[in-house]
Amino acid sequence: MKNNSSPSITSRMVKIEASDGSGKFGAYLAKPASGKGPGLVIAQEIFGVNASMRQIADYYAEEGYMVLVPDLFWRQKPGVQLGYTPEDWQKAFEFYKGFDEDLGVEDIQDAITTLREMKGCTGDVGVLGFCLGGKLAYLSACRTDVDVAIGYYGVGIENALKEAEDIECRLVLHIAGLDQYCPPEAQEKIKKRLGKYEGMEIYVYPDADHAFARPNGEHYHKPSALMAHQRSIAALREEIGPHYDLSALWDKHCEYEFATRNVDDTMATMVAEPYVNHIPTMTGGVGYKDLYRFYKHHFVNSNPPDTSLVPISRTVGTNQVVDEMLFCFTHTCEIPWMLPGIPPTGKRVEIPLLAVIKFRGDKLYHEHIYWDQASVLVQIGLLDPKGLPVAGIEQGKKLLDESLPSNTLMAAWMESEGK
Repeated sequence: MKNNSSPSITSRMVKIEASDGSGKFGAYLAKPASGKGPGLVIAQEIFGVNASMRQIADYYAEEGYMVLVPDLFWRQKPGVQLGYTPEDWQKAFEFYKGFDEDLGVEDIQDAITTLREMKGCTGDVGVLGFCLGGKLAYLSACRTDVDVAIGYYGVGIENALKEAEDIECRLVLHIAGLDQYCPPEAQEKIKKRLGKYEGMEIYVYPDADHAFARPNGEHYHKPSALMAHQRSIAALREEIGPHYDLSALWDKHCEYEFATRNVDDTMATMVAEPYVNHIPTMTGGVGYKDLYRFYKHHFVNSNPPDTSLVPISRTVGTNQVVDEMLFCFTHTCEIPWMLPGIPPTGKRVEIPLLAVIKFRGDKLYHEHIYWDQASVLVQIGLLDPKGLPVAGIEQGKKLLDESLPSNTLMAAWMESEGK
């Protein structure tokens, strides 16, 4: 197996000159593989520029941003990196209590200015923050020249709503519905005051608690984190870029899978650690090693020679493509990913298939593939549809010709005629 030789992100610590003349402070810099892109300042939680913040920075560098995470506690103690033990929580709250919010926003402005002037930066810069950083992202929208600001579960925003009239950029706030640090009454104040302004988006995640987007955190809530990230990326892409031709990237990936059938080329279109999940059969792979193995031995060279994809529709978002297609083949060989362990039947199969493809930057991150497995089993003769609400090849035919009869599986359909 070849290693994924695609260029990867780079990271290092840098120094930023404080504009008030009080010295220099550190910041974690993560660059995309291309070495260039829009800028993104990430405002830390109360635990400093720790492993979680650096992980998030790397994540957004994969998305195509030049990311800077300034050390906002430097005036108290440079280089704070705390974990999440009870002792670390106590230390974090001490730093939080001693934090000068106004100076913190000035430091973020200095980070914005530094990014704008950095080689490779397009000049457009956003701010994204979590917890303490969530409020600082809001205040950055109020007080700095940032182009877009995004705050996750910011603490204390309801006490600074008067500043909203100074906001001239797009603002996105993600609020955890169960957040004890932003209780329902505070949430209502925020929604009521900010909801009247254009360019401000307030999203509440009712099943999520504070820090729901922290990777591996106690309150990590994956559905909310994924939805919030989708909305964050949409705002960033629309306001500062970068812009990719996701449709062309997906087409090239499919060409390598089904036309040239080249595993190494296929993997080169993906991030360093991608995954594929064929939902009905739970086949695929998570991570480069297992996905390479899956593609090489169980997918790319395991499809019947006459396999074809008939496109029906395509929806292209800011970081995602949804493809509706007809997947057609003659079952002349075992198809491990769709019909594992089933010997070839020689039957013709035409099945509607839906693919949800998410990207990080210009690389595929994951594929979620859906189809009706019962219909496939009917078409190869392994499932008798008699008495079951299951259709065979008729599914595909009706997808192409909506004038074909509807409700043929509903015995009561004829009884309602004329009623």
